[in-house]
Amino acid sequence: MSGAAASDGAAPGPTDGTDGTDSTDDDLHARVLLTRVIEPGDEIGGRWVREHGVREVARRLRDGPPLPGVSAQRWAGLRARAERAEPVRDLAAARAAGVRFVPPGTGEWPGPLDDLGDARPLGLWLRGRPSLRIWALRSVALVGARACTPYGAHMAADLAAGLAERGWVVVSGGAYGIDGAAHRGALGAGGATVAVLACGVDRPYPRGHTALLTRIADQGLVVGELPPGDHPTPARFILRNRVIAALTRGTVVVEAACRSGSLVTARAAQRLGRHTMAVPGPATSALSAGAHELLRGDAVLVTDAAEIVEQVGEMGELAPVRRGPVLPRDLLEPAARRVLAALPAHRAAAAGEIARGAQTTEDDAIARLYELRALGHVERHGDGWKLTRESTTPVGAGRDPR
Repeated sequence: MSGAAASDGAAPGPTDGTDGTDSTDDDLHARVLLTRVIEPGDEIGGRWVREHGVREVARRLRDGPPLPGVSAQRWAGLRARAERAEPVRDLAAARAAGVRFVPPGTGEWPGPLDDLGDARPLGLWLRGRPSLRIWALRSVALVGARACTPYGAHMAADLAAGLAERGWVVVSGGAYGIDGAAHRGALGAGGATVAVLACGVDRPYPRGHTALLTRIADQGLVVGELPPGDHPTPARFILRNRVIAALTRGTVVVEAACRSGSLVTARAAQRLGRHTMAVPGPATSALSAGAHELLRGDAVLVTDAAEIVEQVGEMGELAPVRRGPVLPRDLLEPAARRVLAALPAHRAAAAGEIARGAQTTEDDAIARLYELRALGHVERHGDGWKLTRESTTPVGAGRDPR
């Protein structure tokens, strides 16, 4: 299948003679066969490919002696899978569905996935036009609970939209809940998003997200390790998460319980040296307990897209400093603020009383009161002084300034 390995026209990388990364038909067919035989994330299979090359591993699975590291029963199961694998048919089915296969070492392969070592995918099946390698350079994972709260869905969509507006690609798993909200938030902002599935990319899952995944494929990318038609399993969902973590520059957990699969993504990101972030939720919410546990460790608390970009972006991409509104009294000199604070809230006071409250002399208090009058904070009532109606600092007489 010439041209099946990359969509951007880049020339395939050279073979190193051991890991089977060249793009000859034999290597391509052998690697596609292995995606049908070896489960995602199988480090024993990854070591076989690294040490022997894809063609030798495929040959021995078909009719050669056993490879080391597995039991006779396990080897027999792998042989049975290999006998049924039809890589030429898989590639034809992929072409018919508008899907391409991207092996490691080709122009579209994202280099960060190599950080997975022997757990690196044997290849990726892609549905969509953009280059995964280019999109991965500036991408962030947003993950979280399937049974999320309205708060979690709102935060995921808002964060995704904010990231999209800043030119970042939002990566998630295409599932219900936080994943779906993140994808929709990015699409709604006219941005880029990638869905990484635990099944064949020609087989939308969950079924309720068929329209969403079709839209993602039209505007972005749908990615998976499994060949066309393959189905998801609980183990494949967990193993899929390592791809999300490795592919992106950082992972944000929006809402997660203590047993959430999104925590697997976050911990994989931490092991890979990626940025790990979490969004806080109510302290009483069980659906935020996992996110809070991450925040008790090495994860960084984030509440908006600017704070995420501060973590994963380039030097100088800082979130704005958060502060409350600046009140007129904040601009006063300390001595004037003390005099202003010494005025009672609801009555006039003589200069001597105000001076005692401000711990200064009566002459100094009078001078400050005239300054404050010019600024509109106080007014004179005979021999006394009183706060104006417009004053923003009615903090005397026991009033709490908060």
